[in-house]
Amino acid sequence: MPFAAAIDGTQIAYQVRGEGQPLVLLAGQSNDHTWWDPVRMDFEEQHQTISLDWRGTGSSGKPDEVYSTRAFAQDVVAVLDALGVNSAHIYGTSMGGRVAQWLAIDAPERVDRLVLGCTSPGAAHGYERSQEIRKALADPAKTDSVLLDLMYTPAWLANNAGPYYVLGDKTMPPYAKGRHLVASNRHDAWDGLPGITAPTLILHGTDDVFSPVANAELLAGRIPNARAELIEGARHAYFHEFREVASPAVLAFLGAAQDRA
Repeated sequence: MPFAAAIDGTQIAYQVRGEGQPLVLLAGQSNDHTWWDPVRMDFEEQHQTISLDWRGTGSSGKPDEVYSTRAFAQDVVAVLDALGVNSAHIYGTSMGGRVAQWLAIDAPERVDRLVLGCTSPGAAHGYERSQEIRKALADPAKTDSVLLDLMYTPAWLANNAGPYYVLGDKTMPPYAKGRHLVASNRHDAWDGLPGITAPTLILHGTDDVFSPVANAELLAGRIPNARAELIEGARHAYFHEFREVASPAVLAFLGAAQDRA
């Protein structure tokens, strides 16, 4: 597996599949690249897909130090540099969407088109999950069952026994999980959002309470040249359960850039 060297020397594992214009896929909090496994093939005929294991996850280095969504964005740049990719489309979901915001703010020349899925601008200005959800997730014995209910509809779960790829990297050391949680909780890109220059698509499930759907219109109103599309009935893992809606929407948005090229 190839690695990129981050600014601080941490080794960031990355994965490349498919051919075409580069598309970077950014996973959720405490997850590695396998987050995208169920839907990655949807993009590979038209795009070279690039993913990475966040520091603290998968095969990447796991330093016990402060993590931040802004620093995670620097790790993405390190991967692009290692691949010799000057610019790419960026698709980030959940915490990956928070990282994608910083990437578009701090390195606009590296971002062609931006897709933000089931994410928010941060707790200071965005809409956060309820205290009841936070308390339920704090019980290790119930975390997976609570997450599944937040990610998928009961009907879908009844017909899909797994494996599930959105429940976090089980190999993560406890300190790294804590570092990821703090990084996501402290995210606040509000002041930088109006400076994003990349055309932006925002996707969100109407029934998402993990990252409340009100964040979609909030982001769309804050980012210039952005629009929101809501996926009816979807929860947090809209990109998986509702892939027949979500993936074509992303491909159409990204294809619009190629049509004008």
